[in-house]
Amino acid sequence: MQRCLALAEHGRGKVGTNPLVGSVLVRDGVIIAEAFHAEFGKAHAERQLLEKFEQKIRSTDVLYVNLEPCCHEGKTPACTDIIRERGVKRVVFGMIDPDPRVSGEGIACLRSAGIAVTGPVERARCEWLNRGFVSLRTKGRPWVTLKQSRTQSGSTAKPDGSPLKITSIKQDRWAHEWLRARHDAILVGVRTIIADNPQLNTRFVQELPSPLRVILDPQLKIPLSANVVSGDVASGTMVVTTPGSDCAKRKELERCGVRIIDIPLRAEHFDLPLLWKELTTPSEQFHGIASILIEGGAKTWQSFQEAEAVDEEVVLMGAG
Repeated sequence: MQRCLALAEHGRGKVGTNPLVGSVLVRDGVIIAEAFHAEFGKAHAERQLLEKFEQKIRSTDVLYVNLEPCCHEGKTPACTDIIRERGVKRVVFGMIDPDPRVSGEGIACLRSAGIAVTGPVERARCEWLNRGFVSLRTKGRPWVTLKQSRTQSGSTAKPDGSPLKITSIKQDRWAHEWLRARHDAILVGVRTIIADNPQLNTRFVQELPSPLRVILDPQLKIPLSANVVSGDVASGTMVVTTPGSDCAKRKELERCGVRIIDIPLRAEHFDLPLLWKELTTPSEQFHGIASILIEGGAKTWQSFQEAEAVDEEVVLMGAG
């Protein structure tokens, strides 16, 4: 199961609103085949493994997968079908699929076919890996992590409001590897863009995927020279604004490849249910997100906290 989880990570940033899934086939205690869900809309891990495995499957072989095999047909056929067709007799799964179209039905389907099913195994780890997918299916929104950096005295900026370097290089590397690279998107308010001109990428760990960038900008004040809307990264940036904001700048941003999302305000804040719907609905060029990291600034933090839309808070303390 640990190997399934490691394999599943390879799909990070590529599977959209789908789950991260890895699968291995074990014979006499040795892994003889493995696969993972590599891309939104492509074959699931179990199907990919069994389609490319050319040997005859023995009755003692065991198929491991970190998520209950699906039993419904969507963009790809049901995984339970190919498991039965290939003659797999033993399956070990990590967690129940929270999707109401599955949620135990996949297990029941396999058992009705005479397949021995064991699980959940390492359930907590499996659920943590797919906390975004679980949140989508149970709360109707992405998993939201709020990250703050502050000094030991509680400051997040200089007295005049200008940027203050708080975290160490070691802390920055940790945040990039274990926060940014583990979320589908980073969200900040436009004030952060104007004040800091951040890149919002994973430059400290370039081998890991950089998340999408979501900028909350009601009046479309983002500078056209900002790092997040310049060059190749622009196509991975989404600017959330209000309908009817600066039409000329909107056209310039779209010409650069930036995606503009129109969301109305409700009590001076963006309508969150509508924002979640936009961010979690796949389209032709956008596969949706399942997790989001909110990095700043203070007004943005407060708005999500007041809306009770934060699942996890991480505070990095500086030395000052």
